[in-house]
Amino acid sequence: MTLRLAFLGTPEFAVPTLAELIAQGHDVACVYSQPPRPAGRGMALEPSPVHKFAEKAALMVRTPVSLKGAAEQEEFAGLDLDAAIVVAYGLLLPKPILAAPRLGCFNLHGSLLPRWRGAAPIQRAVMAGDEETGVMVMQMDEGLDTGPVLMAEKLRIGRKTSGELAAELSRLGADLMLRSLSALERGAVTAQPQPGEGVTYAKKISKDEARIDWSRKAAEIDCLIRGLAPSPGAFTEVKGERLKILYAMPVGGRGQPGEVITDDLTIACGDGALKLIKVQRAGKGVMEARDLLKGFALPPGTRLLELKKS
Repeated sequence: MTLRLAFLGTPEFAVPTLAELIAQGHDVACVYSQPPRPAGRGMALEPSPVHKFAEKAALMVRTPVSLKGAAEQEEFAGLDLDAAIVVAYGLLLPKPILAAPRLGCFNLHGSLLPRWRGAAPIQRAVMAGDEETGVMVMQMDEGLDTGPVLMAEKLRIGRKTSGELAAELSRLGADLMLRSLSALERGAVTAQPQPGEGVTYAKKISKDEARIDWSRKAAEIDCLIRGLAPSPGAFTEVKGERLKILYAMPVGGRGQPGEVITDDLTIACGDGALKLIKVQRAGKGVMEARDLLKGFALPPGTRLLELKKS
């Protein structure tokens, strides 16, 4: 059955769900996204990925700074919606917005709730060394990712980066949202409250977290690197410049933390070592570590800087 929907989302992660809703013939009355942000060298205002996709699909787009104002809430209520679909929108929805659609507001969240509520669930799951994660469709309430869950899908993390995991979860989540809406309309699914135990919060990634502390265990640094790849990217400093590390492999080896111990860029950690695989110099593109060495000598004995203590 065709539903009249509003879609609220901002990053690339949200685009597959919007695309599937359109492909399945649902009536997307309006798309809400975060306002355009300065980007690029010229710092020109750039619409979000969802905004761009919606415009190409000839959908109405609104980009309010907030949904707390009476005027915005009246406009939203005036859409006469069956449901609102929310995927990484970036704003909490006030009560009048949540109450407006006939069936309610439904959020696709990239974790196995109640673990990793909040802004950066995929990155936090990888950084924490979790073995699995997933996506859940949740009926929204006024809390931060606290609503009852309709459906869920699990996924093993393995050695994926957060970027790879996000791409996989976004496709999985788009299908999950369609199945949830269909079941909801048929009365074939009942939202289940989240467990009271196991709650964790996925706060935004801070710049300080991205600096590698080589005194930590290799396994922990590996999780940090994969969790922050491709953005913002874990980094270290060497020969006076910043070097992002986007992929590495834990290996055996000993040395002073942060010391290059092989000719192929194996770095000693507090426990174990990491062989660098993909790196990025400031102002350059991502490259294989072996290609970096062709023009940027880092022989054994070179020290990468450790985390500066405050």
